[in-house]
Amino acid sequence: MTDYDVLRVFCGPTAGYGNELAVVRNGSLLPDRDDRQTLAAKLGFSETVFVDDPERGVIDIYTPTLRLPFAGHPCVGTAWLLDVPELVTPAGTVGTRLDGEFTWIEARPEWAPPRTLRQYATATEIDALPVPPSGERSEMGVPPDEVWGTIYAWAWQDEPAGRVRARAFPGRNDGIEEDEATGAAALLLTAQLGRALNITQGRGSQLLTAPQPEGWVEVGGRVVLER
Repeated sequence: MTDYDVLRVFCGPTAGYGNELAVVRNGSLLPDRDDRQTLAAKLGFSETVFVDDPERGVIDIYTPTLRLPFAGHPCVGTAWLLDVPELVTPAGTVGTRLDGEFTWIEARPEWAPPRTLRQYATATEIDALPVPPSGERSEMGVPPDEVWGTIYAWAWQDEPAGRVRARAFPGRNDGIEEDEATGAAALLLTAQLGRALNITQGRGSQLLTAPQPEGWVEVGGRVVLER
């Protein structure tokens, strides 16, 4: 078995929760894309990162079923692990910085996988949403041409303070029913609203965001080495 680290990314204030991430530090040991996809499927994390050049920060990201040009929580976690000034992804170069307990990335919204950002009236509604069968259509007011699995459900907890409650259902038929923390979706929501956000997602993960000049967005959070 190829060696890998397991991180939790976007942890809460007491270092709990967060979305697990596998990072294969020596990606050169598994250069073939099919082999990488097979390992990502076997590990079963929402994303697995293969580091192709640790000094330059060149990375390759996979879900259990597909390769991604960019994803938020893999970039935040790998930036923390490698402690490099930038990451090179197929989508583009991601700026990174460490700021106390938070690790930040700077990326462009157009790099994120598409999602429908669906607003609800209250955080209580978000908490009550059931996890739908993967790939099925929602019966909760979603238009018939929208697939529930592509939706990032969110509501204001405190609009003046920029506090948001959110949940995400990937709908990829890969065994991941709900993403505990989704940096790319947070990036898209920040770009849409045009303001800094403090997002509580899943059971208790925390994501911080801030718009930057020329359409860039920063996304930050806490990272813990699980094993």
